[in-house]
Amino acid sequence: MTTLRIFSNQSASQSNLRVGARLDKYRIQKRLGEGGFATVYAAFDTIEGRHVAIKIPDDRYVSNSQSLDDLQREVRIMARLDHPGVLQLKNAQFAGDRFLMVFPLGEESLADRMCRRMSRALIVDYLIQMVDAVAFAHENRVLHRDIKPENFILFPDQEIRLTDFGLARIESGMHDVSASGTLGYMSPEQAMGHPSFRSDVFSLGLVLYRMLSGELPEYPFEAPLPGYNRLRRGVSSDLIAIIRKAIDPSPRKRFRDAVAMNNALAKIRYPLSDRSVAQRVGAGRGTRRSTRQAA
Repeated sequence: MTTLRIFSNQSASQSNLRVGARLDKYRIQKRLGEGGFATVYAAFDTIEGRHVAIKIPDDRYVSNSQSLDDLQREVRIMARLDHPGVLQLKNAQFAGDRFLMVFPLGEESLADRMCRRMSRALIVDYLIQMVDAVAFAHENRVLHRDIKPENFILFPDQEIRLTDFGLARIESGMHDVSASGTLGYMSPEQAMGHPSFRSDVFSLGLVLYRMLSGELPEYPFEAPLPGYNRLRRGVSSDLIAIIRKAIDPSPRKRFRDAVAMNNALAKIRYPLSDRSVAQRVGAGRGTRRSTRQAA
């Protein structure tokens, strides 16, 4: 599956919309990314005076009634997720015959940030925010189904937000048999058409494993896992145990959802082996939690 990336430092290239073109109050600045069903542009909101990212589905996709239902579902799911760790949907509308989904413009994706060195403290800061965001989605019965580095967007002040709910569903216990998702991060049962909250936990666990180890284990896992020694470097054994549980091939051995995973993570006061760095726990869900130097 091709990812639509929403961030600000991609090079401009040819697209159906020219630089300077107007869509309602938005002025197109450059194309950021293109997938099989939509294109994402950087644009300027001429009324609010803000830079935004605009996701525009392909015309053929919008003209299909079933596809319109899918777009409406994605919009309604994102509209119900008000959390600092979820990329906010600012607006959804038709501008002429084009359907627009408007978001804040980030700096880059986690996938791109992972190409450069990150400190253990920064990784854990992101990790805590990521688990909290997925937990909030699960609390609201939203199953994401496509958790991967490309779908986390970085913002200033070390903030990271989950995006791209195009495959998301409201969990009801009933699913069509579909292997929708991204190979490499999809759980075994999701690949068989049986996604669940435990599947999102598996995908999230693999993202966290890759962040800390620099390697992405390939299923079926064989011991020793690639990069395992690097994974353990500078990180508490309790945090390693959470990640190992999240990526267990057996769904029943994983956390039942990201809420349970988040609760386990909140109990770890010192996620790094350096005990001068402690976890700061927010007063409630939706409050950012990060690491800080212990007093």
